[in-house]
Amino acid sequence: MFLVLLSFILLHFHLKQLELSGAQKTLQGRREVLEQACLSHTKKRQVLSPEDLKHLIVDDKHGLIYCYVPKVACTNWKRVLMVLTGNGRYTDPLAIPANEAHVAGNLHTLSEFSVTEINQRLRSYLKFIFVREPFERLVSAYRNKFTRSYNTAFHKRYGTKIIRRHRPNPEAEAMEKGNNVSFREFVQYLVDPRTQREEPFNEHWERVHALCHPCLIHYDVVGKYETLEPDAQAVLRLAAVEGKVQFPTSSKSTRTDGNMAARFFQYIGPFYQKKLFNLYRMDFLLFNYSTPEYLRTR
Repeated sequence: MFLVLLSFILLHFHLKQLELSGAQKTLQGRREVLEQACLSHTKKRQVLSPEDLKHLIVDDKHGLIYCYVPKVACTNWKRVLMVLTGNGRYTDPLAIPANEAHVAGNLHTLSEFSVTEINQRLRSYLKFIFVREPFERLVSAYRNKFTRSYNTAFHKRYGTKIIRRHRPNPEAEAMEKGNNVSFREFVQYLVDPRTQREEPFNEHWERVHALCHPCLIHYDVVGKYETLEPDAQAVLRLAAVEGKVQFPTSSKSTRTDGNMAARFFQYIGPFYQKKLFNLYRMDFLLFNYSTPEYLRTR
């Protein structure tokens, strides 16, 4: 009986090791693709300022740096980091309200440290990032910020501007409330050269390479939204915090079938599709996402 039990334990351990090595190979492959793409597509060497590092959350207790990307499970990652850094104040990530996870000051960012402290952490901490197919992320941002009635701040801040600029003969109510922006108008706003001349993109539709600087910061793990659970597990395992916290998995998933963008893009003409693809092209290249089959660029 003991030998049978021992054999079972050894087999289980062996399977775990195979599973781990498979996950490690996947993560290693992503890092190599990213490094090669950076070499091929970035020319000038940029020097980062502390302002460039405000999306990098730091957990000094466990030696972690996480660059958060809106619309890529960042609420749950912030919750996990609040549990890890909260000195016992939080135990269940899902018990933390979503709005509390985004309160500035609940978590420290790399931009708060001196240059020496920044460099020391970048050299020695486990650094990770989670990415998503760029157009799926973009459509998710549009749906959340422009089609939900509760997002009045976004409607006022961006919707009114988009409608004034990109809608012929807009009604007075639409110009005042900005609450019925179409996806086509949103795309026109994004590709309009005036938009980025006036101010940086909002973080919800800013390109990942502009938020997280993956060609200047060497991320140990590039996780993907499309394989969120196993990739999150790999990060917690590498950080040696598996027993302290679990990455939340919710039965009511906001995840999509991966075809959400295709449905929205059918109403966008080839001219704007091409302009938009050029705008997000670096994210496709760096994170090894294929050009969408539905895209019509000619």
